[in-house]
Amino acid sequence: MDFLIENRKEEVLKVALAVEEKKTLIDRFKLHETDTGSPEIQIALLTQRISQLNEHFKIHRKDHHSRRGLLKVVGQRRRLLNYLKNKDITRYREVIKALGLRK
Repeated sequence: MDFLIENRKEEVLKVALAVEEKKTLIDRFKLHETDTGSPEIQIALLTQRISQLNEHFKIHRKDHHSRRGLLKVVGQRRRLLNYLKNKDITRYREVIKALGLRK
């Protein structure tokens, strides 16, 4: 029983940590004080999700259902990056540099 309680506490801590990570990403990429959904923020959040899924696949190599979800998230990020590139190239370059997406 104690094992289950400990695992539940770890899950709660991971969720709380994710919320804090999300807030820091939003604060880092927001364009104005009330901005929560600009392309820069969405790209940053998707990049964080992609890195979490990559870590998941290091442990669960045969999880093909989640792999499909990863491909959908990567495609969504790609579309947002294309939109931002077409709309404002300087903002696109700043996001790419900040997130380290291109080499």
